[in-house]
Amino acid sequence: KNARSYSERTTQTLLTSLQVTSKDSREEPVTNPQDLLEDVSRLVVRIGQDILIPNFKSISHERKSDGSPVTEIDREVQSILERELSALVASPVLGEEMGPQQQQNLWSDRHLGLWCVDPIDGTTNYINGIPYFAISIAYFASASPLVGVVYNPVSGELFAACAGEGATLCGERFSRSDESIKMLGDCVASIDFKRLPSNMRQSLIERPPYSSQRNFGAASLEWCHVASGQFDVYLHGRQKVWDFAAGALVLAEAGGRMSTFDHEDIWVGPELSRTVMAASDAAIFADWIDHVGKIS
Repeated sequence: KNARSYSERTTQTLLTSLQVTSKDSREEPVTNPQDLLEDVSRLVVRIGQDILIPNFKSISHERKSDGSPVTEIDREVQSILERELSALVASPVLGEEMGPQQQQNLWSDRHLGLWCVDPIDGTTNYINGIPYFAISIAYFASASPLVGVVYNPVSGELFAACAGEGATLCGERFSRSDESIKMLGDCVASIDFKRLPSNMRQSLIERPPYSSQRNFGAASLEWCHVASGQFDVYLHGRQKVWDFAAGALVLAEAGGRMSTFDHEDIWVGPELSRTVMAASDAAIFADWIDHVGKIS
C-alpha cells in the first residue's frame, strides 16, 4: 500500500470547492449557532465522502509515541479542518494531531473560543476496513461546547447538536418516551476496559450489572449511539477531550446524563483527559453511577 494513495490534486480540488462555498468568517460571539451547525455539517460530509471514503482500508500508517496509529489522511484532514473551520469562526483549532503542550494551552483557553476536532476518530478501524469511524467537531464559546457534529461517512450517520436546541440524526430530532426506560440489568453497555482501574475492570467482567457489553473503538460514535439508543450506558477511562466533545453534546441534548468518576461536570477543569460515564436517561444513569461507585 502506498503511504499516500490519494492524490494531492483531489485534496486541492476539495479545498478549492470549499473556498468557493464557504461564508465569510464570523465575528465572535457566534450569533446564529444553527447556521454554524449547518456549515460544519456540510463540511464534514464533503470531507468524509471525498477523502475518507476513497482511502478507506487503502492507506498505510505509522505509530505515534503512545503507540496509537496515525495516517497521512489524519494529518491531511486536520489541516483542512484548521483552514476551513477558522474561516467559519476565527478561533484556534485543537486537534488530536498536534503537540501536547499546544493542546493543553488551547484547551485551557477554550472559553475564549475554540474548535475541538478529531479528524478520524477510530483510526485503527479506518486502516483495517472496519466501518466504525468518524469525523468529530465541536465548537466552544465557553467552558462547554456550543455546537457538535459527528459523521460516519460509511453509514451516512450525521449526528448534530446545538446547546439548548436539541440533537438530530440525519436531520431528524431525537425523541424519547418513558416506555424506552430500562432497568440496568436489561441494558447494553459500551465500555472500554483498557484504562479502567483493575478492580473495577475485574468486577465488570466477572459480575456485570448489565445485559451485554460492546466496545467498537470510536468514542465519538459510541457517545452518539448512547443518544440514539444502540447503547444504554457508557464507561471509558481517561478519554481525551476531542474524543467526547461533540458526542457528549449530542447525548446531553438528546436527554442523556454524564459525569466524571468523581461525579463532576465533564466540562470542568483543565485536564485534557478524564474518566467518564454516561447513560441514555436520568433513571438509568442513577443506577449506573451508583453501581460504578460501589466497585471503584
